[in-house]
Amino acid sequence: MVPHLVTALSGPINELEQRILDATPVIERWFRLEWMEHTPPLYCSVDIRNAGFKLAPVDTNLYPDGWHNLSADVLPLAVQAAQAAIEKICPEARNLMIVPENGKPGSFYLASLARLQEIFRMAGLNVRFGSIDPAIKRSSTIALPDGETLTLEPAQRTRYRLGLKHFDPCTILLNNDLSAGAPGILEDLHEQYLLPPLQAGWSVRRKSRHFQCYEEVSKRFGKLLGIDPWLINPLFASCGEVDIREPSGGECLRTHVDALLTKVRRKYKEYGIGEKPFVVVKADQGTRGAGLLTVRDVKDLEPLLQKPRAKAAQIVPKGEVIIQEGVLTHERIHDAVAEPVVYMIDRYVVGGFYRVHAERAEDENLNAPGARFVPLAFSASAQLPRPGVKAGASAPNRFYMYGVIARLALVAASYELEATDPELQDAD
Repeated sequence: MVPHLVTALSGPINELEQRILDATPVIERWFRLEWMEHTPPLYCSVDIRNAGFKLAPVDTNLYPDGWHNLSADVLPLAVQAAQAAIEKICPEARNLMIVPENGKPGSFYLASLARLQEIFRMAGLNVRFGSIDPAIKRSSTIALPDGETLTLEPAQRTRYRLGLKHFDPCTILLNNDLSAGAPGILEDLHEQYLLPPLQAGWSVRRKSRHFQCYEEVSKRFGKLLGIDPWLINPLFASCGEVDIREPSGGECLRTHVDALLTKVRRKYKEYGIGEKPFVVVKADQGTRGAGLLTVRDVKDLEPLLQKPRAKAAQIVPKGEVIIQEGVLTHERIHDAVAEPVVYMIDRYVVGGFYRVHAERAEDENLNAPGARFVPLAFSASAQLPRPGVKAGASAPNRFYMYGVIARLALVAASYELEATDPELQDAD
C-alpha cells in the first residue's frame, strides 16, 4: 500500500524517486563498496518522513523493538539476513542470548521480543533471554496473548563471559539501549561478541554525531546521483550542554534556532515551497520521542524563556540538545498522518511499517500513545523496483526509495560507531 500523498504526484519527491530508480545499479554498487570498508550494526530501524518535496530520516534506532509489527510475509527475508549476519560474525555459533530492556516489560515489547527470538531461531540458533536487571533474581515465564510463552532469566557473569545457567552463548544481542550507562556486567567481554557494541548505548551515543555522519553520507550520495543533498538530509545544529534556567542557555537556544530556521527558509524559497518551515528541539540522547519542542519562529521561544525557570526546564530538560530541521509528513492512511519506519538486519532491508496517528498533525511527532502500525508491503516480490513505471505510482518503487534512504542512515550509523569505538581510538 502506498498511502495517499496530499502533494500532487509531481515535483521534487517524484523526480528524486525517478533519479534513484534510474541509478539503481550505481546505488547498489556504492552500497556494496561501503560495506567492504565498514561494518553495519547488527540491526537498526529508521523513521523516515516524506514531505512531498524532500525525504529524510529523522531518527535512527540501534536497539529497535516493534518487530512484531512487520508483516509475516517478510519473515523469510529477516531470517536470511540474520543468517548472513551470524555467518559473518561467528559462523560456528550455536547459542544467542538476547538482553532485553530493564523493568517490567509491556505486552507490546514482549511481542517484539518473541518475534526477534523467532527470527534468530529460524536462522539456526538456540535463543534465550538473559536479563541484566538487578531486580530479576530468578527465571520467570510470561504468557503471551497468542498463547506462547517467553522466559526471562537472570544473566550470569563469569570472568570473561556472560551467559545463563547451562547456556553459554557465542554472541550477545543487546535489545537494551543502556540509557543509564553500561553496567559492569557487560564490560570486558573479550571472549564473546556483544552486539551492538557498548558505544551504541545512549550513555555514549549522540543524535548530533549520527546526523553529522549522515550529512557526510548524504553529500557523497548526492554527488553520486547529481542531486541536492538537502532533498534527503534534515539540517541540524547542536547546542551542546544547555541549562534553560541560565540566561546563557536561553541565548544559545535562541541563536541556533534562528540560524537554522534561516537556512531552512532559504531552501524553501529556492524550491518554491509554500509551507512554513519549523525546527524541532530535542534531547541529544535518548529515545522514545520524549521532550520534543516544535518551533516555527524564534519569537515562539520567548514565552518559554520567560516562564519561571523550573517550568521552562520541564519543557527543555537540562542537558545536551539537538535542533533539527522539521520534516513534514504529507502521507495519509485513511486521513490519518503516516510515516514509514524501515527495519534492517545487517546490511539488508527486511521490512517495515507505517506509523499512523489519527490525532497528530503532519508537523508533529507520531511516536506517541495512540499510534497504530500498518505493515509495509516489503514482500520478496514488492521489494524489487520496477523500471519504467511512472514515479509515485508504484509501491515497489516507493518502498525501494525508502529502503535506499534507510540504508544511507545505516551507513551513517556504521561511521558513527567507528568514530566512538574505544579500540579504534586507542589505535590512533
